[in-house]
Amino acid sequence: MIDLRNLSRRGFLNMAAAGSASLMLPAGLVRPAMAAAPLPAIKEEDAIVGFGHVGPITDEGWTWSHHQGLLAVKEKFPKLKKIIEVENVPYSADATRTYRQFVSEGANMIFDTSSTGDFLHEVVRRAPEVAFLECNGHQTMDNLGWYYLAHWYPTYVIGVAAGMLSKTGKLGYVASFPVASVYASTNAFLMGARTVNPNATLQTIVINSWFDPQAASQAGTALVDNGCDFLFGIMDEAAYLQVAEKRGVWAAMWNTDIRRYGPNSYVSSVIIDFKDFYVDQVKKRLAGEWSPAETLLAMGSGVDRDTWGEKVPAEVGKAADAVREKIVGGWSPFVGELKDSKGNVKVAAGQKMTEMELYNWDWSVEGVTGL
Repeated sequence: MIDLRNLSRRGFLNMAAAGSASLMLPAGLVRPAMAAAPLPAIKEEDAIVGFGHVGPITDEGWTWSHHQGLLAVKEKFPKLKKIIEVENVPYSADATRTYRQFVSEGANMIFDTSSTGDFLHEVVRRAPEVAFLECNGHQTMDNLGWYYLAHWYPTYVIGVAAGMLSKTGKLGYVASFPVASVYASTNAFLMGARTVNPNATLQTIVINSWFDPQAASQAGTALVDNGCDFLFGIMDEAAYLQVAEKRGVWAAMWNTDIRRYGPNSYVSSVIIDFKDFYVDQVKKRLAGEWSPAETLLAMGSGVDRDTWGEKVPAEVGKAADAVREKIVGGWSPFVGELKDSKGNVKVAAGQKMTEMELYNWDWSVEGVTGL
């Protein structure tokens, strides 16, 4: 039986075995995947780089952010022979065909920005001369590494703000799938809020999609109807922010700054930025210095909270940012004792969760319902 909780954020059908994490940054993780020999150097004018995306680059969210990384690569390396970009790569055999086409066109480095798992890995095994990187992956090979974001830290910071802003203590969350990134997000959010209001709770509604404005709007409406006065989620669009604006409650978002859809309700976003990472990886591939690694980009170095919304009181932003500075300085809030939603002790008193435990989180903390 497949345990959906252990599947990756983007690759809902990715059934690859859990692996492990590269950039030694505050609250981040970087380590070599294996002692694989670096692939040989390539002249910039001979190099071809490919990007495969789960959605359209116009989504103003996840895929748009990766496309900005591609544009940074294009600007940094203007002599590249070609950059291949394919949108809306499905979690099916069509993904395998897409990445095979990249290889047949001579790609030297391929980024799977949405973790297509085994559909990608089949191509990786047959193209040992090509460097592959899988976003939110969980498996490494001689020519395959993975990368993701330590998003639980800015989420915790936003949770602190939510705890201060919420009058009811009832927080709502629009969730995509019951996967590790969602568990980490919901847990971190409530844990941050409970530092301010120990009685705060978080109700989640799973809509089984990363991008479904209608379902997200319905979920947001249901949460507000149930008394939630702060909405959060992990969607690639602004639907529940628009609900928050209409209903007069607070909301925080994911991926990018989309406050224009709800300027009075917008608190912040988990902002993602892959530009420096992509430029660094292509630079290493061209120089013959690239080898597979496992990378979690840290807060302040690939992921962070957005600037606070216009209506957020200054004292709220100041208090939350004080927590952010502690985290950037090396402090972790994810220390036991922590119990799951059934009351079982999952992290012993005084024990700090590792980055890989946070990355692979598969249970809800006390106070979270719906997952």
